[in-house]
Amino acid sequence: MGLGIIGWIVIGIVAGWLAEKVMGRSHGLVTNLIVGVIGALLGGFIAGNLLGIPVGGFNLITLLVAFLGACLLLFLVGLVKRRG
Repeated sequence: MGLGIIGWIVIGIVAGWLAEKVMGRSHGLVTNLIVGVIGALLGGFIAGNLLGIPVGGFNLITLLVAFLGACLLLFLVGLVKRRG
């Protein structure tokens, strides 16, 4: 079963908040949601297409993949900001 919009929002907020804490950033709730959802898409793409790990549904693996994707996103944004 796929993840509904409420599931995406919950996973996004939690993943974004966790990534914010681990990466030493300070954002608001909406930014955490955006970072978490984009991180989930990025992490899901990497896990599914590059590593062959199927991800889906509302579970711990999905949260972990979203969290790792959000951390990667914050890392890449940090690199771009330093160069700019």
